[in-house]
Amino acid sequence: MLRLFRKALRGGVQTEPLADAEHEILRIGQQLEPLIKARYQGSLAIRAVDGGSCNACELEIHATNNCYYDIERFGIHFTASPRFADMLLVTGPVTRNMETAVKMTYEAMPKPGLVVAMGDCALDCGPFGRDNYAIAGAVSDIIPVDVTIAGCPPTPTDIIQGILTAIS
Repeated sequence: MLRLFRKALRGGVQTEPLADAEHEILRIGQQLEPLIKARYQGSLAIRAVDGGSCNACELEIHATNNCYYDIERFGIHFTASPRFADMLLVTGPVTRNMETAVKMTYEAMPKPGLVVAMGDCALDCGPFGRDNYAIAGAVSDIIPVDVTIAGCPPTPTDIIQGILTAIS
């Protein structure tokens, strides 16, 4: 826990300057909308799964839905059921307790489904480490991953850019 606290202190403020982010979001959104309309009949459904993260990535995912980023205007929404999901967004290292749940969620998705590993922990277990007794591994160790989004946590703009990369 102290290791995470020290990292947070060294990292400083992680919020984006609003004016710069707004132009970037609109640019990415203009690329996203036609792809979503063409490939997903106007609506991309994402199922988010927390594999065992510290919840910083989840806060950023929620920020993509707030009134500032508003990814629903581009045709992206989150769904509670993997059976309706076009994309699986997994955060955190996959813990032993969540390993089966992540696999079952992946298997319940209609194929071909996209898998995005979001955050440094999902990529390489981050500060939790692969040698931890409670960690089963990174997301790519458990299920096949199509796209990764780096960051601890990635900004909402990075998340939207990662979604664009995944569907392109």
